[in-house]
Parts: sequence; structure tokens; C-alpha cells
Amino acid sequence: MVQLTLPKNSQISDGVQWPKPPGANRLTEYRIYRWNPDDGRNPRIDTYYVDRDDCGPMVLDGLIYIKNTIDPTLTFRRSCREGICGSCAMNIDGTNTLACLKSMDDVRGGCVKIYPLPHMPVVKDLIPDLTQFYAQHASIEPWLHTETPAPEKEWPQSRNDREKLDGLYECILCACCSTSCPSYWWNGDRYLGPAALLGAYRWLIDSRDEATGERLDNLEDPFRLYRCHTIMNCAKACPKGLNPAKAIAEIKKMMVTRQF
Repeated sequence: MVQLTLPKNSQISDGVQWPKPPGANRLTEYRIYRWNPDDGRNPRIDTYYVDRDDCGPMVLDGLIYIKNTIDPTLTFRRSCREGICGSCAMNIDGTNTLACLKSMDDVRGGCVKIYPLPHMPVVKDLIPDLTQFYAQHASIEPWLHTETPAPEKEWPQSRNDREKLDGLYECILCACCSTSCPSYWWNGDRYLGPAALLGAYRWLIDSRDEATGERLDNLEDPFRLYRCHTIMNCAKACPKGLNPAKAIAEIKKMMVTRQF
């Protein structure tokens, strides 16, 4: 594997410029980061031309068009195409977002420039290695912790308590926020990052959970929580409109006001 931040004496070289589709009247240019761990070559930028009259309007539609009709070796993740699964997260036009929600018409300059999520190990082409990201999410134990006997039907929760979870549970773990955070870039091995901490706060304020103290103890560390400097890149990058920075600030407040 290789970091997207290239090693010394390495550079992204010009790649293949594929021919334009014959007879196409409306074309959109794609410049895509390519790297194959098996060919021994440096990363490169390949150029493709998408026939807009032969595919859908989204950036992901263009990627699928390229893979199906031009270059089957292009590698990327995708699944739902509805902004639900988070699989197609990548850096498009300089911003981390979901390819299925980004319209080709919204790209500045008309040329779609695509890279994998930044500062993550690259498996191949546009696929980052999210092993550490998922492990950090698992470390917050994202499930209900209770000590009282389980009720016969379900754990009761008032309408007001349920509304406290809005803006938190919608996270789809696309990693757009964490990979846009400079603190996560430099301390990703110890700082949990915006996505994991957003998930942590979701369980900390759940009225049904009975492990608030243990959860706060798990986060009480100079790096796991406190590397957040409220840069706000996370909120700007989130394709679901969530605000991880606000959730992190609320966790810090809970740390100060908790009863020992």
C-alpha cells in the first residue's frame, strides 16, 4: 500500500489520454487518479471523456460510464447510488464528497478531477484502506449498554429524548469528514476523528444508555478526543449536512461537568 501523500522522489505523472467517444455532442472531461500496486509504476492522472447523452448526470454515473465503455481497469467503490451507503466517497474537485450526490454540472471549470480520500492508504485507484477508520468506530462501542433487565417489548424513550439524536444517527461512515480534518491527518493513529466522535456523542446522550461514565472514561485521553481544534472542515465536508465539530464540543463540555 502507499499513502496518498507521495514519498520523496515520487510524483504523480501524466497518464493515458483516452480518445473522445465518436459522434458525441456533449462531452465532460474526467481526470482521475490511477495507481496499481502490482505494476510498479508511480501514480498517474488519466484523462477520459464522458458522453453526457449516454449516461446520467452525477459524477458516479460518469465513472460507471468510463468503466463500462472505456476502461474496465478503473477501480472504485459504489453501491446504493442514493447517498445512503457512503461507499463512493472520494475527493472531487478538491472536496471530499459522495460521487453519487455530486452533479457533473456543479464541478468548477467543467473538468471533473477525482482523487481518493486524502491521507489514507490507497488500495488501488480511488479505493482507500478504511481498516483503521472502522476500527476507531468500533472502539467507541456503538451499541446500547444497559444494566437493568431488558423490558418485555422495547426500551422506552420520550419524544424529546429521541429528538436529541437527530443530526447524529444519520452518519453513514463515508469518512468524508475524518479525511478532511488536518488533526486527523497528522494524528490519525491516536485521534479518533470526527466520524467516530460523532458516533460516540450519539450514544452518550441516548437516554436509554447506562454507560455514560464508562464511555467518557474511554475518551479521556490527550489524543483520542482533544486533538480537535474546531477547524470545521468536517462539517463543511459532510454530505449529510451533519456537524461533528459541534458533537465533539458537547463531549468536551460533558467531560468538564461530569460528576466524579
